Amino acid sequence: MSLPIVPDDHLPASALLPVNPAYGTGSLADVLPSVNALLGVPGTTDVLGLRSRLDGVERVGVLLVDGLGFHQLPVAAAYAPTLADMSADAGFLTASFPSTTPVSLATLGTGVPPGAHGILGFTVRQPDGHNLTHIHWGKEPDPREWQPLPTRFEQAAAAGVRTAAVTKPEFEGTGLTVAMNRGAPIIPASTGEQVAKGLVEALTAGPSPALVYAYHPDLDSAGHGHGVDSPQWRAAAAGVDTLLDRVVHSLPPRSALLVIADHGQLNVPATSRIDMGLMPELSSGVIGVAGEPRVRYLYVASGARDDVIAAWRTVFGDQAAVVSREQAIDEGFYGPVPASHVGRIGEVVVICRERTVSLASGWEPPSVNTLVAYHGALTAAEMQIPLLIAR
Repeated sequence: MSLPIVPDDHLPASALLPVNPAYGTGSLADVLPSVNALLGVPGTTDVLGLRSRLDGVERVGVLLVDGLGFHQLPVAAAYAPTLADMSADAGFLTASFPSTTPVSLATLGTGVPPGAHGILGFTVRQPDGHNLTHIHWGKEPDPREWQPLPTRFEQAAAAGVRTAAVTKPEFEGTGLTVAMNRGAPIIPASTGEQVAKGLVEALTAGPSPALVYAYHPDLDSAGHGHGVDSPQWRAAAAGVDTLLDRVVHSLPPRSALLVIADHGQLNVPATSRIDMGLMPELSSGVIGVAGEPRVRYLYVASGARDDVIAAWRTVFGDQAAVVSREQAIDEGFYGPVPASHVGRIGEVVVICRERTVSLASGWEPPSVNTLVAYHGALTAAEMQIPLLIAR
């Protein structure tokens, strides 16, 4: 299966260096607690110091642009003048780990690190041995049991803050939406124009205080399918800019817009793809595979863990950190992980470095192997995300 052309994503060498999640000081987990503190919700702390820039604000929109990493801002700026203007004063946060959409969205919505909320990968193995793909999650397992913590939308609503979530109509009622957005009524929006309209109207209508979340997926989709700075990605960046321009110039009085992301992306050439489906030594002892190509979870036969680690270290060398589940937890990548969530992580965790990916032909859909841009691991390109503010 041939790959499309892999464009230059213009990442500096420093963007391929590792960055650990900054839970409690400057991560996705700190966004909504800080917004709630700004809006006067009891029991919350403004970790991000939003009040210093947004004192007097009573209505806050939080727009998450999927895939808009901090290191993608300079690339997108050429096609996005409003984004370029906002980026002149950009701060940055870190995503959660793994730096992948369902993990980051749940981290944003709950305001806690992944270990606490339990959504610990793009896919994870359930106790019955079947994989759960969080973006295709229906009603089983019950999202209120799989992710039992209250969301920051529920916390805000209980304190009298008006809440809403502007997102695709097909997401309403799904497991991931219930896990991360419960407490926020859904406003359906399928296009960038509809997201802008829904966000502005939700901020404007009704009493203060108000917290409105909005999600826009097009940039991430273009990156996966065609690569960062492909013509399709440039068009998606221009679409993000149109959305931002409409919202920024329509904000009601005493309101603000925060623009964030769930992760960045990097383009991966064919020469940096290692496929366990083509290498029997990588499948030996493995009974289950989950995660995704940048952070692979391996579930192993009894007594096989050390042999699996040794085999994967031999093949990957310095292209990946191959560690036990306990080592990954001890490193603090997930924050504290309660016993009820530990088994969701593979006994072996493979964290790819630089531009390497770990493919799993035969274990996951073939379409995964044809992507151009990936994310999930610990490079700055994936982990560092923007915090842009307009008021």
